[in-house]
Amino acid sequence: MKNFKRAFKATIPVMTGYLVLGIGYGILMNAKGYNALWSLAAGLLIYSGTMQFVAIELFAGAPLGETALTSLIVSARHLFYGISMVNRYKNIHGLKKLYMIFALTDETYSLVCEADESEKDYCFWVSILDQIYWITGGFLGGLLGEIIPFNTSGIDFALTALFVTICVEQWLTHENHYPALTGLIISILCLLVFGSENFLIPSMILITVLLFALRRRIENV
Repeated sequence: MKNFKRAFKATIPVMTGYLVLGIGYGILMNAKGYNALWSLAAGLLIYSGTMQFVAIELFAGAPLGETALTSLIVSARHLFYGISMVNRYKNIHGLKKLYMIFALTDETYSLVCEADESEKDYCFWVSILDQIYWITGGFLGGLLGEIIPFNTSGIDFALTALFVTICVEQWLTHENHYPALTGLIISILCLLVFGSENFLIPSMILITVLLFALRRRIENV
């Protein structure tokens, strides 16, 4: 109970953001012809804000291969989350571990990273609560979309704004900026070389390789 209360208190900022973004997602889903149950199912099974927004267009009948490749590209950043959680999650087993891997969103990752490696139950409750907030927001948005007409122009930019906020917060709260600078520099170089449509996968691969190569040096810093 103590870990639950602490997790709830820590996730209040995430709750406010997820409810607003989730409502926006549900409204957008409704505007595309999908009712609140679709938003609920997406939050349960996909649970990736970025991918859920992208999937709205894919639901119309995109080929399976295209959907899988898009999912990989959009969610490639989770490779880095998983790598950094290897030691933290190594003593967790069974379905609990599988769920915590599945539920490792950007905001959950940010909170889990700040916890001690021994606080497994706290991390578990953070994961569950964050998903509940997102599912609730999406479902409410779907219901509101059926009752109140909305102009959905620009609503999907809210997710970009949230990513920027998280990035700034992480920069201000951590002294070691080498991983962030590595990602920024490589992404810019790949953008110039491969263009805006094709830079994501090459940049992710290069960032992963370089961070692995410099892991010891970064940890020492």
